[in-house]
Amino acid sequence: MRRALVNTLLAVALLVSGLAQANAFAGTKAPAVIFLDINETLLNLEPMRVSVGQALGGRPDLLSLWFSTMLHYSLVETSIEQYHDFGSVGTAALMMVAQAHGINLTEAAARAAVVEPITRLPAHADVRPGLQILRDKGYTLVALTNSSRRAVQAQMLFAGLDDLISDYLSSESLESYKPNLAVYKWASKQRGVAPEDALLVAAHGWDIAGAKRAGLRTAFVSRPGQSLYPLVASSDYVVKDIEALAKALPPR
Repeated sequence: MRRALVNTLLAVALLVSGLAQANAFAGTKAPAVIFLDINETLLNLEPMRVSVGQALGGRPDLLSLWFSTMLHYSLVETSIEQYHDFGSVGTAALMMVAQAHGINLTEAAARAAVVEPITRLPAHADVRPGLQILRDKGYTLVALTNSSRRAVQAQMLFAGLDDLISDYLSSESLESYKPNLAVYKWASKQRGVAPEDALLVAAHGWDIAGAKRAGLRTAFVSRPGQSLYPLVASSDYVVKDIEALAKALPPR
């Protein structure tokens, strides 16, 4: 009896959540283009625990620290007006994590653990169904990433999503990194739309913050362990996954 009650309450909660998401989009103008963040938003980083863990002497638990360090120092690169490609920043970040934990790691080994493996990540289970719904509704889907254009194309091909993506935009074109406001404004210009007519979809609070400040609409995908930055304007929409977003957005 108790299990049946719990299951009923869970079903009601999911229904209310779905209705709330749908209501949040009701009456809104459909965006002219949807920009998609890639790592963690569309692709699952978990397989990198193997390569990163092996490079760090059997410490797969340090994956999150490596990724956050990579993001941190990409921001440093932008702040000090210096640019190295994302693969190089990721390699350097892995070496820093190794050094901080007393692990010997050469630059070659660090690069091997990062550059190729990050192009071979699977999509989250909700991503392909969600992107297909968005395409069927008439939306233009554009990758907007800090990775190189070549890397993101390889990622989408491996994940089986390349047929759903209309264009690939990389911050490397500006030799800068998201969340620099210039990246979002540049991306909007590349697609011939005003920032307010574009929607940025991401699972990172920092990405949402940058896009929001640049004038874009935003949709935060609440992947496990991710949260919004509370000291900026909140995301226009918060959804549990890409499929939920796709079902809630009106047709174009």
